[in-house]
Amino acid sequence: MSETTDLFPIEDGAMADLRSRLTEQAGESGLLDVAHRTIDSPVGRLLLATTERGLVRVAFEREGFDEVLASLATRISPRVLEAPRRLDAVAAELEEYFAGTRHSFDLPLDHSLSSGFRQRVQRHLPDIGYGHTRSYAEVAELVGNPKAVRAVGTACATNPLPVVVPCHRVLRSDGSLGGYIGGPEAKTTLLQLEHAA
Repeated sequence: MSETTDLFPIEDGAMADLRSRLTEQAGESGLLDVAHRTIDSPVGRLLLATTERGLVRVAFEREGFDEVLASLATRISPRVLEAPRRLDAVAAELEEYFAGTRHSFDLPLDHSLSSGFRQRVQRHLPDIGYGHTRSYAEVAELVGNPKAVRAVGTACATNPLPVVVPCHRVLRSDGSLGGYIGGPEAKTTLLQLEHAA
């Protein structure tokens, strides 16, 4: 027996329009808690996810998009849908950033995936200006806990909003890269893009 799509083929444009209308209806009905989309960038494909509060997750492809979406469904809500339009403003600001015309982001952020000291560090990271870097030790001092250098490293490594919350601007005391959720190549690319000292 043939599938319905064989009997009544749906053009790609019509399918995209139907998906878009269903997503919009889900949002209007309160059935959409986490909207997501992917974009291409100089550091590879990125997954973007947002809640009503703001951008909640930026993920590198190497993290596994399916795993990231499953984690969002577990930690925030199972009502996760692809809804590209909801992330148009985020995509536009990232495009400007990668083009070198934007040096800071003006996006509402949802920090609910972090808590305690990690969140405190992550909220401080945007204070490190475009084109500048700080060491893990300097960040520990700036957030009021100079002995928490390793904890700062952990906060950077678990940052759910890389690029937008610029953990790539934090280096080891000797100036070497340190770890990065997107990998050393992505961290190098971002620092070169910003001409970071």
